[in-house]
Amino acid sequence: MSKIAGIVVEYNPFHNGHLYHLQKTKELTQCDLLIAVMSGNFVQRGEPAIIDKWTRTQAALDAGVDLVIELPFAYVVQSASQFAKAAVTLLNLAKCDVLVFGSESNDIESLQVMADCPINVDAIKENLKLGYGYPKSYGMVQGAYPPNDILGIAYLKAIKDTSMSALCIQRTNDYHGEAIDQEIASATAIRKALLNHQDVSHSTPMGTVLSQSSLIEFGMYYPYLRLKLLTTPKEQLVNIFMMEEGMENHLFKMALLYDDFESFIQNAVSKRYTKARIQRTLTHLLVHTLKTDIKKLPPLDTCRILGFNEKGRAHLKTLQENEVKIASRYNQMPLPYRALETRSTITYASVLGIKERNELVQREIKGPVIKKD
Repeated sequence: MSKIAGIVVEYNPFHNGHLYHLQKTKELTQCDLLIAVMSGNFVQRGEPAIIDKWTRTQAALDAGVDLVIELPFAYVVQSASQFAKAAVTLLNLAKCDVLVFGSESNDIESLQVMADCPINVDAIKENLKLGYGYPKSYGMVQGAYPPNDILGIAYLKAIKDTSMSALCIQRTNDYHGEAIDQEIASATAIRKALLNHQDVSHSTPMGTVLSQSSLIEFGMYYPYLRLKLLTTPKEQLVNIFMMEEGMENHLFKMALLYDDFESFIQNAVSKRYTKARIQRTLTHLLVHTLKTDIKKLPPLDTCRILGFNEKGRAHLKTLQENEVKIASRYNQMPLPYRALETRSTITYASVLGIKERNELVQREIKGPVIKKD
C-alpha cells in the first residue's frame, strides 16, 4: 500500500526553507507520493504572489513535488480556518494519508490541545463570546501562536473529519524576518530583496527565473484600487466579500487622504482592522468578489490540477478510476469557481505589459505543467 503525504504551500516565492520542508516531509513520512495544495496568483494574506502560479508550480515539481493542486481563489484569500479547511478538503479528495506543516513551536501536542478547544483561530471576538477576557483571547490567538502555528491549529481542526494524520516540522527562520544574508531566508525577506534589485540566488532555487521575470507587488494596483474606493457608491461597496463593520467608510477616508499605497495601508491598519484583513478585502474589491458569489459556491469536490510528474499522472489516473472529480482542463472546473479564477487571473495580470498580460490570461485555459522524468 503506497503512502501519500500532503503539504499546503504558497511558494511566494519557493525558497530553501521550502526545499527543507519538502525534503523533511519525505524523510519523516517515507511517502511514495508527495502532493502540494498551492495558492494561485493571490495568497492568503491578501497579496498578489510575486510571480505567477505556473512558474511556482514548475519550481515545486523541479524540487520533488509529484502533484500540484490549486486551492481556489475563493478560499485562498480568506481567514486561516477557511483556508485550512479547503486545503484539507482537497488533500482528502486526493487520498492523502498524512498532512505535514511547518510550525514555529514544533509542538504538535500543544497545537492539538488548542485544536480541541472550542475557539475560532481567526477571531479574538469569538473567544470573547466564549467568556475569555480580552488579554487571554488576544494571547490565545495572536501572542502565544505565530502565523504557522495558527494555521497548524486550523489544519488540525480540519483533519478531524478525515482519516488523515498530521506531523509538523520546525520552521528554520522568522516568518517575517527581513535578513537576506543567510541560506534560509523568509519569503518576506526574499520579496523585499527582489524588489530592491538585490541578488537572492543563495536563498532560492528560483533565483535565475525571478531575476529574469516581471515581479508583482500590491502597490502596483493602488491607482485602480483608489479609484474604485473613491468612485464606487457605498451601497455597492458593502456587497464586496469581507467588506464588513463599516470598513467601506474607513477605506474611503484612507484613499482620500493618501495617494501612495504604503501610506494608505500603514494608516488603514488599526486595532479593529489588521493588515491581512484589509489586504484580503482590497483583493476581493479588485476582483469584484461579491458576498453572493461566495454564498453560491457549490461544495468543493473537484481537484484543479496545476502540474504533475509521471508519478503524479499515475495517481491522477487512480483517482479518476475511484470517481474523484479531476479538472486537468480549464473547462472541467465547476463554473462558479472557474468564473472567480478567470477574474482573479485577469486582475492579477492587469499590471503587466500587454504581451505578458495576454500570455498569462491565455495560460489559464491551457493544461497543467507536466514534468517529464
